[in-house]
Amino acid sequence: MATLGVAMKGSKGRAGGFFGAKRGGLAASTSAAAAVRTPRETGTVKRRMTMTEKVLHRHNHQQQQSSSSSGGITPGENIWCSVDKLLTHDVCGPPAFGIFEREFGSDAKVWDPEKVIIIPDHFIFTDDPLANRNVDILRDIVDRQGIKYFYDIKDRSDFRANPKYKGVCHIAFAQEGHAKPGEVLFGTDSHTCNAGAFGEFATGIGNTDAAFILGTGKLLVKVPPTIRFIFEGQMPEHLLAKDIILHVIGEITVSGATYKSLEFTGSAIEGMSMEERMTICNMVVEAGAKNGIMTPDQVTFDYVNARQDKDQEGYEPVYADEGASYLETYVVNVEDLEPVVAAPHSPDNRKRCSEVKGTPIDRVYVGSCTGGKTEDFLAVAKILHKSGEQVKVPTYLVPATQQVWADVYALPVPDCDGKTAAEVFESAGCVPPRSPSFAA
Repeated sequence: MATLGVAMKGSKGRAGGFFGAKRGGLAASTSAAAAVRTPRETGTVKRRMTMTEKVLHRHNHQQQQSSSSSGGITPGENIWCSVDKLLTHDVCGPPAFGIFEREFGSDAKVWDPEKVIIIPDHFIFTDDPLANRNVDILRDIVDRQGIKYFYDIKDRSDFRANPKYKGVCHIAFAQEGHAKPGEVLFGTDSHTCNAGAFGEFATGIGNTDAAFILGTGKLLVKVPPTIRFIFEGQMPEHLLAKDIILHVIGEITVSGATYKSLEFTGSAIEGMSMEERMTICNMVVEAGAKNGIMTPDQVTFDYVNARQDKDQEGYEPVYADEGASYLETYVVNVEDLEPVVAAPHSPDNRKRCSEVKGTPIDRVYVGSCTGGKTEDFLAVAKILHKSGEQVKVPTYLVPATQQVWADVYALPVPDCDGKTAAEVFESAGCVPPRSPSFAA
């Protein structure tokens, strides 16, 4: 299937693949390279930067402490990055705090108790007492540290009896108003990159790095180079955001973006909701990426502003400079793409749905941080309603958060005769929606 792609002069463009040619290469870096000269007479020359470089430059601790403005940062440069928020959950929270207390002292206080967000979501509904113990440990930590944002659950018999409990951390993080353009977020989960949909630098880290952030509010970061994807056109009805990111991963492979930033822009992205944008950024780690990031716009601002408390800090979005240097730029017309799946046993084993039509399956699962949002369930409900048939295999439904669970039971699905998703699922013979969590 043909797609839009034109190789620029000096690029490493190539034809072929699902996306056709790619453009950009390192051609855009010419002006930046030519500007490198002694600042003795000219002053510091500002380097044109990508979105990720812009965000990290703003959070460069050395830059923040300096009275003069530097010319920017470059890929491969190591900087001490000031952190806006640290996200953790019931799997990694206890060991991260354990390392923090071991290295900084048992009586040490976190750098800012209002910038640590703890959202239990993995072990919540298991009957394993040792797994449940992790949440008990977090409660003790929260009490001692005075951490403001802890979304606890105490009555596991009915999640609805726990208004503070939210569900999957990455979706709840956004729904609770913590994701903001221009910020830096680190989280003890690989899919922390989900928040890049809001125009922030968001990436996953290990427990040791999290412990260091708890004590200092900083982390040493190597600035990643950026690959840009420009998605143009109007999304066809048969295409979803999940198709877009599976196309990307299939094109560049699971290692094609290792320690690189993926920047997404174009009219097709602008036409997406925040949930669709989150789906794309959520899965960049499956391509090895350090982070994914999208240009914030009015859709972003409306979502964020609707979820801000009066005592929360504002935000300042950033945008890529015109002429910024990208490793590669892919230009894609979404109207030429087809629905795809990731066949076993790798996310980059991309197959057109038409190629695998009729392949037997054993069960269906709808959920997780990538596929458990409200719009995901509405999309599934529309397909089932249109078919008018019963499901042939066990079909499990696990909404990501309490809000998604409520939407499944309350929102009428478009073009489904006024039925809610829950009503469609019941008619189709699906397993009733489970309590919101990462359960699979």
